[in-house]
Amino acid sequence: MKYILSLGLFFSFILNGQSQGQLPESFLNGKSVVIISTDPGARPVLSWRALADSVHPYLVEAGADPVGYFELEQVVLSEARQAAFAAAFQQRKIQNIILVTRQISNLSIHIGAFSGDARLISSSSLYGVSGRDWNEAGSILAERGKSKPSKNLLVIDVAEFPQISSQETAQSEQKFIPRNPLNLEVFKLGIPLEGSSAATGLMSYYRYDLLGKSQEAILAEQNAQKTQIQSIFESNYPHQIEWLTEAKTNQELIQNRVQFLLVKVEGRQSDLMASMGLEPIKGEEGSLTVVKYYIKLLVRDELYIGPVWDANPDWRKALTDFLENLKKN
Repeated sequence: MKYILSLGLFFSFILNGQSQGQLPESFLNGKSVVIISTDPGARPVLSWRALADSVHPYLVEAGADPVGYFELEQVVLSEARQAAFAAAFQQRKIQNIILVTRQISNLSIHIGAFSGDARLISSSSLYGVSGRDWNEAGSILAERGKSKPSKNLLVIDVAEFPQISSQETAQSEQKFIPRNPLNLEVFKLGIPLEGSSAATGLMSYYRYDLLGKSQEAILAEQNAQKTQIQSIFESNYPHQIEWLTEAKTNQELIQNRVQFLLVKVEGRQSDLMASMGLEPIKGEEGSLTVVKYYIKLLVRDELYIGPVWDANPDWRKALTDFLENLKKN
């Protein structure tokens, strides 16, 4: 699997993703799942489920067969969780991924063919429409869908929210190990930079707070991030590291003595804990959006989250605490 997406492809996606590409043929002749990300600051206030109810009639009018709605932040909690959703979509013979992103003053609908693997989408340029709200964007899509007759029959009238069963996610959930990996002093730890994301990270770019960022903003954030990460590692990690900025396979990384990969995930604290097999924190603390780091052992596909829960809303604090906890037995 390729972990790092080239900067050129990433920037092409960010700059052109709003309305590029062609409507997939399977949109009018195949099942779709809809994955939603909505800004809590947008007005009027709508939960992602309420937004699904509002968007559904327009998707049906456009000719789609949307058989299930999911929240993007839940789907991309981790590489393992995304792979579990992909496996479930394969079993259900899903052909399309529809992404709905609601921002403060804009709503976008993007459509791509389901990749059939953990990436969910494989293209950096998806067909898309946007408008001030779901009514405007939905109406535009419905009008464009009329250019060809739909072959989707017996489409459901209301949005449905299927659950991915525990059996379907069990394999991925069991991979998280609440202790530290061995032999960190022997092999290199690879550090991917945001902006050269893992191939599975394409989905994350449709999050309400990431969609549409400029090339300049991404570059500035990446440079600032590398400087800060380097400072944190120099103070808290005594072993070898390697910056990952180019596409490399597992085999290529391992041949270069990179057997460990630092992985950063972000989401609601209670969701992250549950996805990693831990008892979730309840209440306001559990609803916080936090960053959690863990280490992936490439040769055995094991995910080490450490002996102490150290997620934090500030990624710098989360990383510092994670590295400190690596010193514990």
